[in-house]
Amino acid sequence: MSKSLCVIPARGGSKRIPKKNIRDFCGKPMIAWSIEAALQSKLFSKIVVSSDSKEIIDIANHYGAETPFVRPPELSNDYVGTTDVVRHAVETLDPESNKFSIICCLYATAPFVEVEGLQQAASNLSKPDCRTSFSASSFTFPIQRAVKLAGKGVTPFQPEMMGQRSQDLEPAYHDAGQFYWWTRQALNENAGMFSASSYPVILPRMLTQDIDDQEDWDMAQFLFSYLNKNKC
Repeated sequence: MSKSLCVIPARGGSKRIPKKNIRDFCGKPMIAWSIEAALQSKLFSKIVVSSDSKEIIDIANHYGAETPFVRPPELSNDYVGTTDVVRHAVETLDPESNKFSIICCLYATAPFVEVEGLQQAASNLSKPDCRTSFSASSFTFPIQRAVKLAGKGVTPFQPEMMGQRSQDLEPAYHDAGQFYWWTRQALNENAGMFSASSYPVILPRMLTQDIDDQEDWDMAQFLFSYLNKNKC
């Protein structure tokens, strides 16, 4: 198998949910679920956490991840994109591009991630026409019949679709926010994640939950507890 690197971004400055990456989630620090899934997958030559926080670094080490560097301040603010953080980790660990041919970014806030999903993404990248892979899930409602607020009323985004039956409309999918994979060449070339050369891993909707605020957190714990009665 090609040598693969897993990068788990986890900065310490979460504002909407303080210390989100290491807050207790069903008995473990949130980041522990991602680290353990990465380890259990046996897909990676190295699993590293990119963080600016000593507390996060210590917890990451405890659960089996490596922390060979401290993320610099210029990559630890609210405006830095995930790809920049991943690229910094890769260029720091493999500046000659000869150690790792496959790169995975696994979010620290992905407690629903499953080994099978990671393995499918890795398998996707073995196909000659696939350069990137990511987790996706279907929308619960047809996006063709979405509306926007217009004063005190609403306006359809696609008025011509409002009379169509739901079953006759093409299904739509969204980024599920668990993981992103690149071939090393694709990352070096800044290849887009959402293109014809990107193969998604389609997840059940029950395994997708954004965790951006307290309501999201509560919903995630409720769903996780339901799906994993022996873990909570």
